[in-house]
Amino acid sequence: MRYLFYIIIFIIVAFGVLLFALNTPDIPLEDLKKKYTNEESEFTELMDMDVHFRDEGQGMALVLIHGTASSLHTWDIWTEEMKDSLRVLRLDLPAFGLTGPHPSHDYSLDTYADLVAEFLDSRGVDSCYIAGNSLGGGIARKFAEKYPERTKKLILVDPGGYRSNKGLPFAFKLGRTPIVKNLISSITPLFLYENSIKEVYHDDSKITDELLMRYYELSLAPGNRDALVARMNQEYKPAAWKENFLQIPVLIMWGKTDAWIPVTMVDSFMEDIPAAEVMIYENAGHVPMEEIPYETAEDAREFLLGKKLEKLSRYPK
Repeated sequence: MRYLFYIIIFIIVAFGVLLFALNTPDIPLEDLKKKYTNEESEFTELMDMDVHFRDEGQGMALVLIHGTASSLHTWDIWTEEMKDSLRVLRLDLPAFGLTGPHPSHDYSLDTYADLVAEFLDSRGVDSCYIAGNSLGGGIARKFAEKYPERTKKLILVDPGGYRSNKGLPFAFKLGRTPIVKNLISSITPLFLYENSIKEVYHDDSKITDELLMRYYELSLAPGNRDALVARMNQEYKPAAWKENFLQIPVLIMWGKTDAWIPVTMVDSFMEDIPAAEVMIYENAGHVPMEEIPYETAEDAREFLLGKKLEKLSRYPK
């Protein structure tokens, strides 16, 4: 019994030492602001949060909405390519980037959509084009559903919205696993983010150290890890389309090798919006606007400016 007692004490101490060694502290918000803001960055108070955003260019407003664990930076090249003819607005969603957690951890699509509406009000924007990737695609769809009079065109980039038989990505499974999810706020090794980014990219050679560290360091902003877990455990509600929403032009863009939301999910979207235009990219995964930004930006720009999409490809049934 004495030896058993010593073994148990050793295991407890060893586990404590391991947790201490793996502990990943938050990065102070001011340090992150110095690194991840520029002359275009601004902050505005919305829903009791200091929301980070950028507002560039002139013309019809285009709102860009990023996905889970991402930030407005994912749209950098789209912004550069479009701001000569469009007013491009993008923001760090609550739970991510430099905006940080929602005061009540409400990360429902409805709340996100309402936040976008408040953001546009604060910028004096009555109507807009809107594009979103992954979670951002679900938010853009919800915004168009709730505010059809404000939505002129919609772009969905590898969007969420329907249940897939593929199952959840590994990171999401961790975020929903009892005990493990409670450790994420203090233990967040870099390799987990590296693995996740490799999952969403088709070509791993395009993953630079700068890109990896941006994703990782912004995840360490105070409160972001708890917010991410709360977002991952948000109640799931499948998409529901309203008839009046279906009247606006919609472009669906999808990376063919998407490992998070398979390209076959296009079928579900096409059943609800059969008039949508669809473009499938052979050389992209879950984030084509980031992985092949110039190609996708050109196609999005042509769609928004009313030009014919020469490379349009209807996904085969």
